[in-house]
Amino acid sequence: MTILITIMAYFAALFLFSRIVGGKADNDTFFRGNRKSPWYMVAFGMVGASVSGVTFVSVPGMVMKSDMTYLQTCLGFILGYAVVAFVLLPVYYRYNLTTIYSFLNKRLGEGAYKTGAWFFILSKLTGASVRFYVVCIILQKFVFDAVGIPFWITVTAMVALIWLYTRRGGIKTLVWTDTFQTLCMLTALVMIVVNVADALGLSLADAVNVVSGSSMSRVFVFDDINSTRYFWKQFLSGIFIVVVMTGLDQDMMQKNLTCKTLREAQKDMCTYGLAFVPVNWLFLALGVLLVQLAAGNGSTLPSSGDELLPMFAATGTLGFPVVVFFTIGIVASSFSSADSALTSLTTSFCVDIIRRPADEKLRRMAHMALCATFIVFILLFRLLNSTSVIDAIYIMCSYTYGPLLGLFTFALVMRRRLVDRWVPVVAVLSPCVCFVLDCLTQRFFDYRFGYELLMLNGLLTFVGLSLISRSRYIPKAACR
Repeated sequence: MTILITIMAYFAALFLFSRIVGGKADNDTFFRGNRKSPWYMVAFGMVGASVSGVTFVSVPGMVMKSDMTYLQTCLGFILGYAVVAFVLLPVYYRYNLTTIYSFLNKRLGEGAYKTGAWFFILSKLTGASVRFYVVCIILQKFVFDAVGIPFWITVTAMVALIWLYTRRGGIKTLVWTDTFQTLCMLTALVMIVVNVADALGLSLADAVNVVSGSSMSRVFVFDDINSTRYFWKQFLSGIFIVVVMTGLDQDMMQKNLTCKTLREAQKDMCTYGLAFVPVNWLFLALGVLLVQLAAGNGSTLPSSGDELLPMFAATGTLGFPVVVFFTIGIVASSFSSADSALTSLTTSFCVDIIRRPADEKLRRMAHMALCATFIVFILLFRLLNSTSVIDAIYIMCSYTYGPLLGLFTFALVMRRRLVDRWVPVVAVLSPCVCFVLDCLTQRFFDYRFGYELLMLNGLLTFVGLSLISRSRYIPKAACR
C-alpha cells in the first residue's frame, strides 16, 4: 500500500507540473513549446528521456556477461552527439522545422518524406510499446499483483495518466516534467547504490575501490575482432546509434527543437551527451556491487542480467527504502521515455502524415487514438507472452532505423531528386538484404553482426537511393 501511495504522490507531482507550465496551449505549444525552452532544462530532462525503464533494469545486469564494455559504446555516444549538434541541428534550425522529416520533403520529395515518417511511426510505436510493456510486467509482478490489480487495468491506468498530463501542453509540459523525472531517477539510482554499499559494509570510497578492482571492471576489448564487444565495433556503433536514434528520431529531437536558438540547442546537446558516460558507469558499478553482494550472502545469480537488480531491489532484500527507490526510479525512467514517444508520434502523425499542423481538434483526437493504440500493443505483447517475439520486435526496430540513416545521408550529401514510387521499395528491401547477409555470415563465416548492422543498412539504403535518383540539378545553396 505504501508503494501505491508513493506512485500516486509521484503522479500528483507530475500533474502539478503540467498544470503550472501547460497554461493555455495551442498546437505550436504542443509541437514546439513555442521555442522558449531553457537549454539547461532540456539537457537535464533528456538524460531521463534517453534512459528508459528497460535501461534502468538491464544495464546493471550487463556486467554479468560483458563486464563494463558497454562504456565503449557510451564513448562513441559523445562523438555522435557532437555530430548531431554541429551537423544536423544547424540544418533543422535553418529550415525552422516542426518535424525533422519535413527536411526530406524539401530535399528529396514526397516519397522520401512519407517513407521516413512512416518508418519512424511504426518503429517508435512498436519499440516504445515493448519498452513500456517490460516495465509494466516488472511493476505488475512486484507491486500490483500483491494488491490484486489485473494487468490490463495497470497498463490502461498508466497510459491514461501519461495522456492526462501531456494532452494540453505537449512538448512544453514534457520539458519540465522530464526534468523532474530525471531528478527522481538519478536520486533513486544514487540511493540504491548507497544502500547496496551499506549492505556490503562499504563506504562510498571503498565501494569505488571494490568496483575498480573487480574483474568485471574491464572496459576495453582490443584482442578479439570477432567479438561483438570489440572496441572499434562498439565505439563506431555508438556514434551511429546516436546519430540515427537521436539525430534522426523525432522523439529525441523534438525537445531539442524547442530551444530558443541554435546555439542553445547545441549547448543542450553537448551537455547531456557528456552526461551519459558517468550515468552509465554508475549503473554498471551498481551491477558489480550487486554481484559482490550475491557472492557474499550465497545468493544464486539469475540466468538473465535483467533480473539482477529486481532480485535485490524489488523483493525487499535490501530493505523497504530500496523498494521505494527502485519503484520511483523505474517509473520515472519509463514514463520519461514513454510520454515523449507518444507526443512525438502525435506530432509526426498530424504534421507529416495528415499534413494539418494547425488543426487542434485533430491533434487532440490523434493523441488520444495513439494512446489507445499504445495500450493495445502492450496488451498484445502480454497475450503473446513470448520472449522470442519481444526480442524479434527489438531486432525489427533496429533494422528500421537503417533506412532513415540512408535517407538523411543522401539528402545531406547528394544534389539529386528521387523517383517517389521507388523510395518505399528501397527502404523495405535494405533491411531485408541486411537480414539475409547476417544469416549467411553466421552460417559460413561464424561472424555475427552487432551494432554495425545499422551502418550496413544505411549504406545499402544510400546505394539503392542512388540507383533510383534523377539527375535533376538542385542548387548548391539548397543543399547547405
